Amino acid sequence: MNALLAPSSLLERFWRAALRRAVAWWRIVDLGAVVLVLLLSPSSWRRAARSRMARQIVADTLPILLGFTVLAALISLVLTRIVVVTAQSYGLTRYALEMVVRVLVLELIPLTAALFVAMRTTIPGGLQLVQAREPGRETGIAFVRAEAVPRVVAGVYASITLAALSCAVALVMAYIGVYGANGAGFGGYTRVFGQIFTPQITLVFGLKTLSFSLAVALIPVASGLSGPRAGAAGGGALARMFAILLLIEVVSLMGNYY
Repeated sequence: MNALLAPSSLLERFWRAALRRAVAWWRIVDLGAVVLVLLLSPSSWRRAARSRMARQIVADTLPILLGFTVLAALISLVLTRIVVVTAQSYGLTRYALEMVVRVLVLELIPLTAALFVAMRTTIPGGLQLVQAREPGRETGIAFVRAEAVPRVVAGVYASITLAALSCAVALVMAYIGVYGANGAGFGGYTRVFGQIFTPQITLVFGLKTLSFSLAVALIPVASGLSGPRAGAAGGGALARMFAILLLIEVVSLMGNYY
């Protein structure tokens, strides 16, 4: 009898798990729509709301800006040196700079910036929302406007800011790693830069960076608004975030190289 009931029980568990995941993803989409509507609402831009949002942006961006920029500079310099030495050993020196720019600026830096913002600001912010959703606390539109919207905007701003600044630093480090601290290779460098950042590549890069920032900002906050426990919110947010970041990266690679 147990053997006969086992397939039905397994199918039921699978259905319940799939339903929970579908509901979690729907909550993320729903939160994104609610945040967009609230951002377009004049009531969200009153003096108190603007001050709260500005404080959240500064609190989420400023403490991690310098550290991540220095880390990106060190990684860029080391990776550039490795690629240049390897390319010289195979007689492919002229391709070294293009490879560094494509790997660092187009792929590695935006993803690393998004993950860094998620680990340092947005996931802890989602856990704070779980604690704020105690019984007796307001969890309606006013709660979303006061607590969720500033965190989403701050997460998007922090991710884009870190990605933009780190990409600029990576480009400088790539030039120094290939040509040294002089202006002799500036002409060749700008030509390579122009050949890489075509209108299509630039559009895909911008959309990918924006999509990364939206993913790391929305998913933890949505989990914080709906997760019953802090641990469940953090773990579920992390799993869903990795899934959507991987999907965005795959789509961007297809747009760049196919």
